[in-house]
Amino acid sequence: MHPEQPGDLSILTSLIREIRVGLLTTQDAQGHFHTRPVETLQVDDRGSLWFFTDWSTPKVGELKAHSQVSVGYADIASNRFAVVSGSSQLLRNTAKARELWSASQLAYYPDGPEDPRLAILRVEIERAEYWLAPGRAGYLIAAVRAALTGQPAGVVGENHKIERDS
Repeated sequence: MHPEQPGDLSILTSLIREIRVGLLTTQDAQGHFHTRPVETLQVDDRGSLWFFTDWSTPKVGELKAHSQVSVGYADIASNRFAVVSGSSQLLRNTAKARELWSASQLAYYPDGPEDPRLAILRVEIERAEYWLAPGRAGYLIAAVRAALTGQPAGVVGENHKIERDS
């Protein structure tokens, strides 16, 4: 296995759609990182991620000051992981809010897609990396091979990187 291979945007977007909940990292005014869970409402084929947030959260100030963000995704059960970084944009767009809307959002935005507190966060993927690791049997085989040869297994599974023109 090669430690690093070129990635495929369609595989990345499929992983994100399946994992769905990510950890969004922003930077505060003091330069500290702030990470919180977010539900990915849509990932489009052009490489944009779409989320809802509240205009009154500290996250909005952080995004206005530093638009570069990172979103990490993990599916521990299947050993699949992804992380993206890119530029963020905050929007007020009722038509897009309606497109992204689901009834579960009423818990946060009781006035629906027209809720004045509702902000749309768009993240354009600029760089990404994803890992597809084998299950327990794959790790066991790698461990046996390492024990027999005396050589560490190194990277077990696949690691892919994507870099897009900004």
